Amino acid sequence: MTEFAEFMERALYDPEHGFYESGRAGRRGGHFITSPEIGPLFGAVIGWMLDRRWEELGCPDPFTVIDAGAGPGTLARTVATAEPDCTPALRWINVERSTAGRSAHTVGESTPGMPHGPITGVILANELLDNLPLRLFDSDGDEVGDRPASSETRLTPRQDQACAWLAHALSILSQGTVVVIDYMSTTEEMASRPWPEWLRTYRGHERGDDPWTAPGTQDITCEVALDQLSAVCQPTRVTDQAAWLKAHGINKLVAEGSAAWQAGAARGDLAALAGRSRAIEAEALLDPDGLGGFTVAEWEVPATN
Repeated sequence: MTEFAEFMERALYDPEHGFYESGRAGRRGGHFITSPEIGPLFGAVIGWMLDRRWEELGCPDPFTVIDAGAGPGTLARTVATAEPDCTPALRWINVERSTAGRSAHTVGESTPGMPHGPITGVILANELLDNLPLRLFDSDGDEVGDRPASSETRLTPRQDQACAWLAHALSILSQGTVVVIDYMSTTEEMASRPWPEWLRTYRGHERGDDPWTAPGTQDITCEVALDQLSAVCQPTRVTDQAAWLKAHGINKLVAEGSAAWQAGAARGDLAALAGRSRAIEAEALLDPDGLGGFTVAEWEVPATN
């Protein structure tokens, strides 16, 4: 029997047949759209957040930002377009396992694995940990590899790779913040529900088949167990994406966009059209039943003396 973690690894990341080598994951027209793909507003908010953290750290140069699970590098491009104040000191590193994703990187450095530390800055993981291979156990504590006989079966996830990723991220950060954005719950909560409710697949912007069907043709994703991450290190802050984006200026950016639209609507210039789109993007990013309901967990690493 192949363990589920091994199966998931091959289904998503096999160099020839893995889902992420398709080159269409996380893009418009692909199988799903992440927050950066909605439009440039998310990147502008991230730019505001980076400026605030850069200033809190004393404006270090270099100020390193790691986008872990960068996909085609959309976040790097939208942050660069926003031109945050920290840009002159910014060292942006896109970490992406798939060759297809790395081939699309045009801003910042590109690498298949996390860099070595120490670094001062911010490590971002937006919808990454839910895609890391996990182990499954049945109610008897036996590891599961094959598809359970019933969709009502209760299973328990063990997310060793997600925990290892967090431990590594914290170990290379000499000062700064780790930010994880994902849909999260707890181990106990997941174990109380049928497994298809938290171990899901996506294909063509819709729910796919069960994870064992047609490997390599659909995304496999699992809710992230916050309690397992907390066992590695207690997060400094936990909130939802809607509240987090509001705390980092999304409402002000939308208001600026509305003002640009009102000022330039008659001319129909590009700045006015871009300003108008901010309200539409914000609606998607703040939707409590969608992206706005994602959990944002942050770990602050203070300077050591």
